[in-house]
Amino acid sequence: MISETILDSRKIVIKIGSNTLSNKEGILNKDFFYAFSKQVKALKDKGKQIIIVSSGARIAGVSTLGKWKRKEDLHYKQALCAIGQVELMDSFRRSFKDEDILIGQILLTKDDLSDPNRTLNIRNTLFTLLDEGVIPVINENDSVSVDEIKIGDNDNLAAMIANLWNADLLLLLSDIDGVYDKNPHENSDAILQEKITDIEKLKSEISIGESSSFGTGGIRTKIEAAEKVTQYGIPMILACGKTDNIITGLIDKTEKGSLFLP
Repeated sequence: MISETILDSRKIVIKIGSNTLSNKEGILNKDFFYAFSKQVKALKDKGKQIIIVSSGARIAGVSTLGKWKRKEDLHYKQALCAIGQVELMDSFRRSFKDEDILIGQILLTKDDLSDPNRTLNIRNTLFTLLDEGVIPVINENDSVSVDEIKIGDNDNLAAMIANLWNADLLLLLSDIDGVYDKNPHENSDAILQEKITDIEKLKSEISIGESSSFGTGGIRTKIEAAEKVTQYGIPMILACGKTDNIITGLIDKTEKGSLFLP
C-alpha cells in the first residue's frame, strides 16, 4: 500500500533526519543531496507538490567548524546551527539547481505555529512558493530557540506543517527502515511493522529506545508525528533515507517501510 499511497498523494511533506544527511564521519553527505534532488524532481514531474522539513543545521555546523563539536554550552550549539544552516541550505541549493528547481528557506519556532496571525503568514508564504514551483525547506530556528520556545524535534514539526498545509502524505526519512517490534540494531529477530492502524496498540507492544547523538528524536517522536497527522486523516510513511533512491524504491515496491493509516 505504500506505493499506492505515494502515487495517490499530490501534496507531500518529506522530513529528512540528521543521520540521513550525514555520513559515517558525521559530516554532510553531498551524494545524498544530489540523489534526493533527483527523486524530488521525479515526484514533481508526476504533478506533486513537495515541502521539505530538514534537520541537520548542527551537524552541518560541525562539518564546517569541527572544533566546537564537543562543546555542549547552549550558545555554542546555537552558534553551530547559525553556521550550519548556511551550509545546509547551500547543499540543498546546489543539488536542486542541477534539476532546475529553486528552493526557499523558512525557519520557525513554536511561537510561530501557535500564533494565528503568524500561522496565516506561514500558510500564505508556503502557498506562494509552491504556486511558483519553489520548494520550501523548513527547519526549526535553532539559533534563537531555547527550551521555552522550542518545538524540540523535526518529526513533530513536519507533522505540524503537514496539518497546516492539509497535506496528503507525510514521509519521514530516517536511519531505520520503519517501526520494528524491538530495536533492529540490537535484535536480529526484530520484525518490521509494515502497516499500522492502531497506534495505541503499537505503543504497548514495541520497545522504544533512545535518540541518536545528533538526532533529537528517535522512534518516540516518529510515533508522536504519526499520531498528529493521522488524527487529521493524513497517512504517514517511515522509511530509511540512507537507502539509495529510497523514494523511488518505495514507489517501485523494491523497498519497505512502515505505513501509518488514519
